[in-house]
Parts: sequence; C-alpha cells; structure tokens
Amino acid sequence: MYATRIRHVARKSRQVDDIPFSDPLLTSTRSSHGTTVSMSSLTTLNELIAGSMGGAAQVLVGQPLDTVKTRAQIAPKGMFKGPMDILMQTVRKEGFFALYKGMASPLLGIAGVNSLLFASYGASRRIISPFPLTLPEIALAGSMAGAANAILASPVEMFKVRMQGQYGDKSDKRLRVVAREMWKEWGFRKGVMRGYWVTVAREIPAYAGFYTAYEFSKRKFASKYGDQIPVWALLASGATGGIAYWLSCYPLDVIKSRIQLRETPPTGTPVQYIAREVKMILAESGAAGLFRGLSPCLLRSIPAAASTFAAFEITREWLTKVTGV
Repeated sequence: MYATRIRHVARKSRQVDDIPFSDPLLTSTRSSHGTTVSMSSLTTLNELIAGSMGGAAQVLVGQPLDTVKTRAQIAPKGMFKGPMDILMQTVRKEGFFALYKGMASPLLGIAGVNSLLFASYGASRRIISPFPLTLPEIALAGSMAGAANAILASPVEMFKVRMQGQYGDKSDKRLRVVAREMWKEWGFRKGVMRGYWVTVAREIPAYAGFYTAYEFSKRKFASKYGDQIPVWALLASGATGGIAYWLSCYPLDVIKSRIQLRETPPTGTPVQYIAREVKMILAESGAAGLFRGLSPCLLRSIPAAASTFAAFEITREWLTKVTGV
C-alpha cells in the first residue's frame, strides 16, 4: 500500500521536507551534467510536477458533476427542477459525453493551475516559517497561494463556463472558436481574463479553508499512524479539504460563473460589479440563489479533491525518493 510521509505537528521539530534550507544558494546538489542546482529550486520543481498529476486526476474525476454545478449556477430560473434534472436532461438531450463539455480547457490548463497552486503554497510555507506551521499560518499560506493561482485559474474557468453554458444546439462552438472570439471581440483583459478579480476574491478564502482543513485532518491521522499515513486516510483528508474549499467561497463562485458567461464584460470597479451581481441574484432567487448548484458541487468535491491530493502526494513522495529532496 502506498503511504506518504507526514510532517510532525510539533512547532519546534525540524524536518528536512519542511525546511527550505537556511541558505538555498549555498545548499545545492550537482546534476549528471555537472550543473549546480539549488535544492530549493528542485523542491519547487517536484511540487510543480506533482501538482500537474493532481490536476489531471481532478479534471478526469470531477468534470461531470462540475458541469451539473455550473449549469445550475448559470441557467435561467425555471429551466431545470434541480441537479438531478440537469443531469437527466443533459444526458437525454445531448448524450452522456455532454457531461464532459468544457473539459478541454481545464484539461489543458489545470496542470499549470495546480502546479502553480502547489508550488505557490510550498513557497508560501517556506516564506512564513522554516518550522512546521500552525493552522493559522497554514491558512495564511493557503490564501497567498490562492491569490497567485487566480491568474491561471480565471481564464481556464472562463472558457470552461462558456463551453458548459452551451446546450447542444447546432450553433454550439468549440473551444478554439470561443477562445478566438473572446480575444478578437474583447482582447486580453476584458475577454480572456474576464472575471479575474472575482476569482481572486474567491480563491483567497477558498484555499485558506482548503489547506487548513486538509492539514488538520492529516495531522489527526498522523497522531494515530505516526510518520506514515495509509492512502485511504490521505483520500479522506483531501475530501475534507475539498468540502472546506467550497463552503468557504461558494457564493463568489456563483457570481464568477454568471459574470464570465455574459456577452459583455462587467463595468465599474470589482466591488461595484460584484455587489450589482449579488443584488440581481437576490432579486431573482433570494438568498438561495447564491447557493445554486452547491449539492452537486459538494458531492463532486469529495472524489475530486481526494484524487487530487492522492495523486499529488504519491507523485511527490516518489520524486522525493528519486531526487533526494
């Protein structure tokens, strides 16, 4: 059975995989080509590769329920009776593989998104302290990683949402057509990066909750199993993190999806157009409108987050054995 090394919880215990080395410019390893590589840089590279594997696992496992979630958020009121109706209508009218509509964008981009996320989180941890972090410090590191992650997550999700918002008509467009039209009509800032500031606002609390819940759960298992945790416990910790992610930010995700689907970009400052969107949702559906699609989202988050963390941790452990850092 695969297992992963767990960092000790004690604040004063120093572990090699928690410490970025006192001077990364002086502490280095020599490659087979004779070039000197910073061990800190090699650690970051390991996290980038492991993050790519985690991202691919997340997309493949979670895309069908993500489509249900997104359609619940963006569909006109009365179009569907609920998540199960969305699922049944999508399969009946568009075929089973319509549940994977929009997958090309995250599949192409999620490796970069998750690589940036995990690398940013690792770097944030090392910036905050060379010692194992407390849970509040983990929340801070997670929020820093989330803010950095938004720059890639925003365009990836914008294209995904616009693909998922097509309901099987003859006029449906492929990803390359959607991307070309957004660029041609609106350019980079108002087209490709539409919804960026809402994504930032979502990612900061989301990843604070995500990593805090994940590390809390992992440490509870570590108190029982010691330095090695079985994969099932790692999956449970990942699922806990995934649920915490969405509970920390879901209304902002609804707002983001609606803004990214619109034919025209939002006007005014981010605070103004977010507030305007909230007022529109409340007028249309009441407070419940801010949580449309939450049930399939939470259901999706369990296998998606679990597979993400399992793939990340197993890949990182293997890379640690291979590279020695």
